Amino acid sequence: MTVYAIIGGTGLTQLEGLSIRQSLAVDTPYGSPSAEVQIGEYAGKEVLFLARHGHPHRFPPHKVNYRANLWALKQAGAEAIIAVNAVGGIHPAMGTGHFCVPHQIVDYTSGREHTFFADDLEHVTHIDFSFPYSESLRQQLIAALAAEGCEYSDQGVYACTQGPRLETVAEIVRLERDGCDIVGMTGMPEAALARELDLDYACLSLVVNPAAGKTTAVITMAEIEQALHDGMGKVKSTLARVLAS
Repeated sequence: MTVYAIIGGTGLTQLEGLSIRQSLAVDTPYGSPSAEVQIGEYAGKEVLFLARHGHPHRFPPHKVNYRANLWALKQAGAEAIIAVNAVGGIHPAMGTGHFCVPHQIVDYTSGREHTFFADDLEHVTHIDFSFPYSESLRQQLIAALAAEGCEYSDQGVYACTQGPRLETVAEIVRLERDGCDIVGMTGMPEAALARELDLDYACLSLVVNPAAGKTTAVITMAEIEQALHDGMGKVKSTLARVLAS
């Protein structure tokens, strides 16, 4: 039986309904993870949970210790990871409250510790990252979203920007020209690190705001927080369906 881990993003610093059996403070060669790894039962299955930004939410996207987080989950026994991400919508279909299960990603970040293959190497290691997400895990998420009656897209290109600021209108124009459908700040290097550790990995993205220039209104944190509040129930029920399948 596959051991699943859930990485909770903004709006999901706790997995309500998780019956916690153990909280592990995992030591890693890369420093401390964002939070303890919680191990417990959710939807009748054992699951691991880690708050990407810590609990309380205190690590901005560019300061998350992605290497420690992924290493800690692997050490705790994770075999597959579902990453929950709050994103902005670029493609017209990606309205607030819409879900996307991306199939591709473009990395626009800089300066992040992005690989385990960096120091004291006996040989150089390259991973195949042509298809960054596990297709079988993507299909599980898609089936769960459909069963829940959610509005969703079964594919999309995730643009990962540096943050913590939101993007300019000109930057969103560029991302759209590059073929990106949604924009977030935490998709990389998380996906690549999971691949380096041979972990299945897929992303459940919730659109919480239109990207810059996609609306005439000013993007406010209050609106983003409301969208997170409104969407988290569907996120949790979707996760429960995947675990129960």
